[in-house]
Amino acid sequence: MTVELPPLPDDPLAAELDSFVDEHRLAQRYRELDRAPEFPRSEFLAMGRAGWLGLDRAREDGGRGISLPRAGRLVYRLAFRSGTTFAKLSLQPGFSSVLGDHGSRDLVTQYYRPLVRGEILIGTQLTEPEAGSDLRALSTVAEPTSDGYLLTGSKSEIAFAQDASWAIVYARVPTERSRDGLTALLVRQDQPGVRREVVPDLGEHWMRRGRVHYERVAVSSAFRIGEEGAALRYLLPELDRERALLAMIYLGVARASWDEAVRRVGARRVFDRALADHEAVGFALVEDWAELEATRLYAERTLERLAQGEAVDQDAALSKVLATRVALRTIDHALQFSGGAGYSAELAHEQRWRDVRSGPIAHGSTELLLRTAARRIWRRPARDSDRTGPADSSR
Repeated sequence: MTVELPPLPDDPLAAELDSFVDEHRLAQRYRELDRAPEFPRSEFLAMGRAGWLGLDRAREDGGRGISLPRAGRLVYRLAFRSGTTFAKLSLQPGFSSVLGDHGSRDLVTQYYRPLVRGEILIGTQLTEPEAGSDLRALSTVAEPTSDGYLLTGSKSEIAFAQDASWAIVYARVPTERSRDGLTALLVRQDQPGVRREVVPDLGEHWMRRGRVHYERVAVSSAFRIGEEGAALRYLLPELDRERALLAMIYLGVARASWDEAVRRVGARRVFDRALADHEAVGFALVEDWAELEATRLYAERTLERLAQGEAVDQDAALSKVLATRVALRTIDHALQFSGGAGYSAELAHEQRWRDVRSGPIAHGSTELLLRTAARRIWRRPARDSDRTGPADSSR
């Protein structure tokens, strides 16, 4: 049986990206990092030098300066070619955009631009053990001093808990001059009073997520990002952008499993018929394709509207909800229709499923994002803390 796969979304940088993936063995490294977890520093540096970090970030900061829709198509392709690891690393400057957009000139020059070049790793720490999705429950405190703050509290489900050199830490400043009290601080992770621990996860082992504890850690006011108490306002645009881009990553990795399943189903015969001719298999894969493409187009449209300055918080929320749902079902079908080999670690389906499974939790849980999207239908005056609830963000 002849198999004709639909083309990937094209881009002028597609061939350059494919060449980089092959040269640096990113698909193989994706598999290796699952078995021997570590932060891929050499690949991260290579991505920075080649311009694959911060695709939509300004050229003056070291990014490519391309449009958000193009960035989305490229991270989709990167996920398709090499899994979630390097596609998510490509977004790391975006996950730290609060620093790039609101940090002082010195902070941007000394820390943000080296991040875009892949020279240092900066994490983001928002989530706390008891806060769940309620930002009002965040309890990490930055107590003002004569020349800065004393940081006390714990952050949980933190990506790069063990590997980040610096982290953007969100804490409350208990003063009247703070608007909502939530302030962003850039904190060195190897200084006295910082304790870090890794908590093993179901997937994305390379992130080495875990907990970070602060006990009266001194932070100079020079390392405050933007205004005191204004961090939530800074964070909201970042969340919309990253949710739509993450949707593209989850769809890209699911498309890889779909392609592999289609080839396998087209090549096998069961009960004297091509496996693709069995409706329980062939029809399911056709439906998966339609939903993958429809969701990708929805996410792309969301990125286009975001690039035009429109408010897209509901669409960004739904993009991620739908993408994770479709991706998990598609990968599960690929696993199922590959039989025993699909269930084994011989094929990549099981790793992709584990890695994508973080999607309905990280960067806003599915339940929370559906609540955000529902406000398009049932309108009421919104508060910032209602809009996102970015705890449960694994950041």
